[in-house]
Amino acid sequence: QVQLVESGGGLVQAGGSLRLSCAASGRTFSSYVMGWFRQAPGNEREFVAGINRSGGSTRYAESVKGRFTISRDNDKNTVSLQMNSLKAEDTASYYCAASNRAIVFTSLDSYPYWGQGTQVTVSS
Repeated sequence: QVQLVESGGGLVQAGGSLRLSCAASGRTFSSYVMGWFRQAPGNEREFVAGINRSGGSTRYAESVKGRFTISRDNDKNTVSLQMNSLKAEDTASYYCAASNRAIVFTSLDSYPYWGQGTQVTVSS
């Protein structure tokens, strides 16, 4: 099992940047596919970005392509989400998640392990 703790959320103006981090503990971090999801009030939780075990393959939601970058450091047991050109519609709670699957999936049920989330608020 793996435990996940997110950090880095906050309040930022539209057009600004934030970097979210997720620290993992427990079983070998490099054995997990990692994902970032978000959930705005009244909305379902949605996939944002994912990265495979080695970090060599990534996948993004269309809404964040070209603005967000996911990366991981298997030596430090961390996964990060660099968010640039933020928009008001990016406002949400952001969650880090870990999957035992071999590749990146976008469905929530592919990720059995979740962090508690970190709030990102983008003011327009």
